[in-house]
This record gives sequence, C-alpha cells and structure tokens, in this order.
Amino acid sequence: MLLRLLALLPVCAILFGVNFFNQFAPTVFGLPLVLAWQIGCMLLTSLVMAIIYKLDPANQGSDQGSDQRSDQGSDQNPEQQP
Repeated sequence: MLLRLLALLPVCAILFGVNFFNQFAPTVFGLPLVLAWQIGCMLLTSLVMAIIYKLDPANQGSDQGSDQRSDQGSDQNPEQQP
C-alpha cells in the first residue's frame, strides 16, 4: 500500500509546480518553463508507474499464469472428440 502512494508524487508535482513556475518566464530547450515542467511531469508519471508495477507484489508471477492458461486446450486431440 505504501508503494502505491508514490503515484501521488506526479500529481502533486503538476498541481503545485505549475502554480509556482507560472511566475517566471525562462525557457527550457526553447519551451516555456511551465510547458517543460508539464512534459517532465508526464515523464515522471511514466517512470513512477513503471516502478510501482515492477515492485508491487500483486504483479509478481502474473506472466507464468497466462502461459499455463493458454496451454490447457492444446493437450486435447480433435480426433478423440465424438
């Protein structure tokens, strides 16, 4: 549960950072600072969600279960069916 609280980090960055950086007029890579901040927050969101997915115990071993389910029907021989 504590791991999922990391998802609040990008939300807080967007909500509070935009209001703070809207007072300045510099540019980053030719973009206004507010737009660069929002793009950075989108990248941060993707990174945080990937970290949460990799470290969340609910996602451990989920790939193995899908392989077993797809192989269940392959053991049957169609000639044996009436």
